[in-house]
Amino acid sequence: MEIIQETLNYLHNIVICIHIKEFVFLSHIHVTSKNFTQIRYKIPHRHISSSTNVDFVLSDSMIDKSAVKDKQQEDSAAARDPRWTPADFSIVYSKDLLPASGGEEMTLGFLQELVKILFGYICKSSQRSSKVLDFHHPHQLKDGLEGFSLNLPDQPETLEQILVDCRDTLKYGVSTGHPRFFNQLSSGLDVIGVAGEWLTSTANTNMFTYEVSPVFLLMEEILLRKMQSIVGWSDDDGDGIFCPGGTISNLYSILLARYHFYPEVKTRGMGALPQLALFTSEHSHYSVKKSAAVLGIGSENVAVVKCDERGKMIPAELESSIVTAEEKGLVPFYVNATAGTTVYGAFDPLNDIADICHRHTLWMHVDAAWGGGLLMSDRHRMKLQGIERACSVTWNPHKMMGVPLQCSAILVKKKGLLKECNEFCAEYLFQMDKPYNVSYDTGDKSIQCGRHVDAFKLWLMWKAKGSEGFGTQVNKCLENAEYLYDQLQMRTDFELVFKDKPEHSNVCFWYIPPSLRGLPLGTERDKRLHQVAPQIKGRMMEKGSVLIGYQPLGDKVNFFRCVFSNPATQQEDIDFLLDEIVWLGHDL
Repeated sequence: MEIIQETLNYLHNIVICIHIKEFVFLSHIHVTSKNFTQIRYKIPHRHISSSTNVDFVLSDSMIDKSAVKDKQQEDSAAARDPRWTPADFSIVYSKDLLPASGGEEMTLGFLQELVKILFGYICKSSQRSSKVLDFHHPHQLKDGLEGFSLNLPDQPETLEQILVDCRDTLKYGVSTGHPRFFNQLSSGLDVIGVAGEWLTSTANTNMFTYEVSPVFLLMEEILLRKMQSIVGWSDDDGDGIFCPGGTISNLYSILLARYHFYPEVKTRGMGALPQLALFTSEHSHYSVKKSAAVLGIGSENVAVVKCDERGKMIPAELESSIVTAEEKGLVPFYVNATAGTTVYGAFDPLNDIADICHRHTLWMHVDAAWGGGLLMSDRHRMKLQGIERACSVTWNPHKMMGVPLQCSAILVKKKGLLKECNEFCAEYLFQMDKPYNVSYDTGDKSIQCGRHVDAFKLWLMWKAKGSEGFGTQVNKCLENAEYLYDQLQMRTDFELVFKDKPEHSNVCFWYIPPSLRGLPLGTERDKRLHQVAPQIKGRMMEKGSVLIGYQPLGDKVNFFRCVFSNPATQQEDIDFLLDEIVWLGHDL
């Protein structure tokens, strides 16, 4: 219970510090404080077992009664003031909160209630006895459930209803922080990251000029330099920006590559350019084709390069594809290499691809959205050897590093290219005669105007964990993948999609129910096996005990893909996953 108390105190203090400037109110709701200078930041999930009984309201043990009594003696009038009693939010509306005159107490009370809801959710997400999801079909949620309505009213609703809506939104959502959520590359629930997101929303500023976002812009610069250094670029190289997701980061890489070779495209458009061609592996992310379509290059001009059975791009096939494109009259300009493919978790041979790009004078981009986190691990960073030779890199800390969504960076080796490519010098924002160094007005590097602060939560987590902490977290996730791989190898009711040890935390496999174990390999077996994973997934969602993804790939029928990015996951959760799949699918 001690770690739970520490977490609640931490969240409580965050709300007080962020939202209330007048601390005169604090003594009336004084929570026993912790000396946080003595607390090392650790991942708390393992401290909360399924048997832990958590009361999600402030109990008497959490209240410093002596402090309250002292204040009552000092100010009996305030103690008798009915405003200090627990608020009846059934008669209170948002108009009664700050910045309304006298709204401080009501605002503090509302935020305290909100913290209780969020803290309860955080604790419940860590309890293995709780569900990963309470599944309802879309029509059920749209029709309304137990007083939870998605419809928008004409008249304001009470804060009581707003708090109920907050609680129900979490109730009917998916607990991606649950240690048995294996469905997506982004999972986990980091308390420091949550605090960073709260503060970001409270500041509510924009990342285009130093005058409105001085601290956040400097934090972004420091983070980008750190990440560029980890990639392996020199201090003289490097630029970048945080983007709304890996797809946009990949889009930036193609945009910049095209401008680098053909700067006239900015003013004259694609009609002034030859027909371009770009190259990516058959296992790469679909965002490469989507970006080509958005940028007017065309998805048909994306050459898909063959991979080996492990999912790695074959360098000889890349070379052949480049030659073939040239013979067709196309002009190659860009190659996307993947460090950590979405399904198999494969790492393309970056040095070999870099050699080819150098010979043909092509822009080399590395999509390390999923695999970039391995750069934080001394044990695994060698899997990205050659990434320092890239012209640009996508790296998503919201995946393997566990930063709350969204947090993605495009790193660019050539300084100044981002601004040259995207700037249009809006005079109402980017005046040159400001009273500070206007090079810190980074908004013209972006294709956006308004840009969310995605850097602060990563900066705060880095301060809390240190580089070593991120490395330990990555190592733990890959150890979990190895454990699952070892378990699957020993069982006859499962088959691995490929026999090699996983490079990343992706593990792909089939469950073979008893009815299929005697069938010979062939079309009939594949047809029936193709239906197994979707049926198990449907039952899994209805039960809500665990969640894992599935998909077909190439000539392979539907298989499960388990990914590990949540450091709260333990070996017992992996054992549970396998047992649950067997239980849900044994009669298929």
